[in-house]
Amino acid sequence: MRTDICEMFGIEFPLLAFSHCRDVVAAVTNAGGMGVLGAVAYTPERLEEELRWIDDHVDGRPYGVDVLVPGRIDESAERAGRGEGGLGTMLAAVPREHWRFLAGLFEKYDVPPPDLDRARRSRGRGGTQVTKEGATELIEVSLAHPIRLIASALGTPPPLMVDKAKAAGIPVAALVGTAEHARRQVAAGVDLIVAQGGEAGGHTGEISTMVLVPEVVDTVAPVPVLAAGGIATGRQMAAALALGASGVWCGSVWLTTEEAETPPVVKAKLLAATSRDTVRSRARTGKPARQLRSAWTEEWEGPESPGPLGMPLQMIVAHGAMAQIDKIAETGNPGARELANYFVGQCVGLMNTVKPARQVVYDMIEEFADALDRLNDITGAD
Repeated sequence: MRTDICEMFGIEFPLLAFSHCRDVVAAVTNAGGMGVLGAVAYTPERLEEELRWIDDHVDGRPYGVDVLVPGRIDESAERAGRGEGGLGTMLAAVPREHWRFLAGLFEKYDVPPPDLDRARRSRGRGGTQVTKEGATELIEVSLAHPIRLIASALGTPPPLMVDKAKAAGIPVAALVGTAEHARRQVAAGVDLIVAQGGEAGGHTGEISTMVLVPEVVDTVAPVPVLAAGGIATGRQMAAALALGASGVWCGSVWLTTEEAETPPVVKAKLLAATSRDTVRSRARTGKPARQLRSAWTEEWEGPESPGPLGMPLQMIVAHGAMAQIDKIAETGNPGARELANYFVGQCVGLMNTVKPARQVVYDMIEEFADALDRLNDITGAD
């Protein structure tokens, strides 16, 4: 398998794995693909620790980092993140009605509430990393390690990311949901485009992968394109290459692997879910993100809700709450189990068994080869 992506990174398979779990990143890299660590809302100290661990476990093989640098965030949060009191002023930007609504949710579902003061402080620190200033620190930490790719998860990468990465000889990738977004990314200096269809987990647009990938490929040629969005099998990988992509970018499929960071209750819900059990919602981050439908997403869209805040204020509200929900769900609390969810794409209906991440890679490549054999049989090719 010698696509542009294989040549660019020196990898055996054109398969990039996005994961918040360092174990998955290392496992996929060591299996012949390339892991990409999602560093959304990490503190610089935490990111440094994670990257040092990966360095020690991949023996020089290539891996990447994905940093969220939104072009537009809640203006009050941006001002707070720049201010002297940073954390305190950002927390103060969250309206009281949202804290009251959150407390009401815990009461309604009979879930012991977290220490909201502690949750606010904890998530406030993470939320500040989603300001432009906070993301800059994560970029600098990432480029101090022997990474082979840095990706902008949301919006056009800032000039600082592009300039510093190019100076270090590191390709820059960016995720897009439209051809126009892809055109802007290439103009900004991006080396690799990830065309992510609306089936994807996490932040995503509305155009389907089947439509988006060839449109983006034609728009940015000869810049290589990775297909993303609901891809979890080798057959889909073969289809992506047939659409003109040079490889695939997968995220959701790793959530049910043995190494995944997914809480056990959530993993069980993912294994039982169908492709119809996801929803695009602003309930966790403030921007539309596909996730498992649950009481959490339903309540934030319901008539009693004050409505999700913008990013990163909604992250401040949601993160500590979701950590408590996951913790209590493990005790068997039925209300917490109803509320528990996680980011996942529509391919969740294909994720029915728990396997090591390495085995997922091998299964996808074997199925990819079978798909090519089938096409050769159809065309009569040798």
